Order: sequence, then C-alpha cells, then structure tokens
Amino acid sequence: MNYWLMKSEPVECSIDDALAMPAATVPWTGVRNYQARNFMRDAMRVGDGVLFYHSSCAEPGIVGIAEVASAPYPDPTQFDPASHYYDAAAKPDAPRWVLVDVRAIRRTPLVPIAQLRAQPELAEMAVLRRGNRLSITPVTAAEWAVITTRLPAR
Repeated sequence: MNYWLMKSEPVECSIDDALAMPAATVPWTGVRNYQARNFMRDAMRVGDGVLFYHSSCAEPGIVGIAEVASAPYPDPTQFDPASHYYDAAAKPDAPRWVLVDVRAIRRTPLVPIAQLRAQPELAEMAVLRRGNRLSITPVTAAEWAVITTRLPAR
C-alpha cells in the first residue's frame, strides 16, 4: 500500500464536498503537472491512503482522510474548451492527463503546515520541502502513522 497527500483548493472541492458526494467519491480533476500526473498514472492503486489537504485558503493543512477509489483514467476536463483545465494538445485518442477517483473517509481536525513542521519525525515530508508546489506528493508509511495516530476523529 502507498500513501499520498493530495491538495485541493476548498473552493474547488473541499473535504465536506467530497463527503457529501454519492459514495463520498470525487474525480480528482485538473492535475496539470507531469510529476503529479505520473504519481496517479504509475504509482497509485485502489485502496492507497490519502491525506486530504486544503490549499490556497485561509488555513491550509490536512483536513481529512481518504483513499484512492479507482484506477487512473483520462481526465475529461482536458477535452472541454469551456474548462479552466482544457488542454488543446490533448486528444481523446491520446490523452495527456489522467485522474483517479478519491473516496473521502472522514473529516479530521485541521492539521496546519506549522503543526506538521513542528514534528521532528516529519522533517523529510515532501510537502514540507522548500519550493514544493506539487498538488500530489508521496507520504511514507512512517509519516502516515505519525499523522493518522495523532488525529482524533471529528
């Protein structure tokens, strides 16, 4: 099993939005970074753990626990000229971008970036690296354990 931190702007899709969806599952659309795409395409598996992270908001941080709920498949927003995520170079017979479905499991109390930085065991966590702006980053099993064992249910 792998573990991931996946960032979403709450105005796009919040943990509450995901929990309110049928089966608490949302397609993770709009990823337009090749490295993040490759994580979804090549490394994510159904059942992998996900730290649901709100970004670009007043209080960024981990806000929930989720899991990968599907194999990767083409992101339909790349083909939609009305979408902010449209990619004119992507073709239905040669898609450039993929997504996975993510199933929200539970909301957690906010774990802000400062709290993550304060944990010595998390010093090497990808999301904490200087200059990191990826929307999807791997999380080690040890990092997952530190974070999930310290999160009370909400």
